[in-house]
Amino acid sequence: MVSREQKREALNEKLQLLRSITNSHAFNKTSIIMDASKYIEELKEKVGRLNEEIATAETSIDPNDHLPMVTVETLEKGFLINVFVAKSCPGLLVSLLEACEEMGLTVLEARVSCTDTFRFQAVGGENEEQVQTIDAQNVKQVVGQAIRNWSRSADQE
Repeated sequence: MVSREQKREALNEKLQLLRSITNSHAFNKTSIIMDASKYIEELKEKVGRLNEEIATAETSIDPNDHLPMVTVETLEKGFLINVFVAKSCPGLLVSLLEACEEMGLTVLEARVSCTDTFRFQAVGGENEEQVQTIDAQNVKQVVGQAIRNWSRSADQE
């Protein structure tokens, strides 16, 4: 049988975990739960905005237009890189990863789909020994250049 003290300790541990996940500075249970609720609502709004952006991008893309759509967002420590092309692009993934490496970005997490369309979403962080700071515009330019270089080499094949 689990004692009341053990149940209380388990609940407090879970509340502290919830507090740390949601970056809450509250100390009482009600405030921690309220902060968690606000955090969940913010995440829902962010997911909604991202889904709207994806839907807008997909509907605004002409199937005959194979120009890539590139977005780069600045995160707390790094960047969120999104690349979408309305066709499959063999070899483009390698070019993008090489560009990140040359720029000094470490790809921390990536999702790729390249069946009918090409989708690349990656979270990249700056290497700690990086001397020059990188901003989102630099990342977008380097990714764009990598796509142009890949496109030229794909056209030559």
